[in-house]
Amino acid sequence: MKPPEKFETERLILRKPCMEDAPAIFTSYAQDLEVTRYMTWTPHKNIEETYGIMQIMLKSWEEGSAYSFAIVPKDFNSVIGMIAMHPDGFKVEIGYVLARPYWGKGLVTEAARALTNWLLQQPDIYRVFATCDVENPASARVMEKVGMVREGLLRRNAIRRNICNEPRDSYIYAIVK
Repeated sequence: MKPPEKFETERLILRKPCMEDAPAIFTSYAQDLEVTRYMTWTPHKNIEETYGIMQIMLKSWEEGSAYSFAIVPKDFNSVIGMIAMHPDGFKVEIGYVLARPYWGKGLVTEAARALTNWLLQQPDIYRVFATCDVENPASARVMEKVGMVREGLLRRNAIRRNICNEPRDSYIYAIVK
């Protein structure tokens, strides 16, 4: 599976990130404690950390192990979030993050719908799935709006260091063809 480097939706451009995006990523969400609360990664302490993560993202693109897309509103030419695809044979996991000022506007749903629809059109992809912390109803709602169904509870599934250092329960959602 090799996705295009750019998707376009009604309000968004989803594009392969570049190193020049690091300052906007750091400023808009990567260091925000509230945005990163349910993430498996901790807030970035400085811009150098963001540049390091960008290098990892771009290397993953080249290796085909993960594909991250910068979320850029058409009317605001700056990165406000990220959405990623993690292929594993016939299935793909997606994940997303969005800057707090853009919450509640349907932007992540729009981005996730675009990627999910594209993935399900690929002949070798049969399952698109995502997980979220059981205390993150906003993320669960995004998955439901995209057409995913909650399949169950993954007990002690993910460590979310911004909450505690022990594994926490997650919901798993999926859409299949």
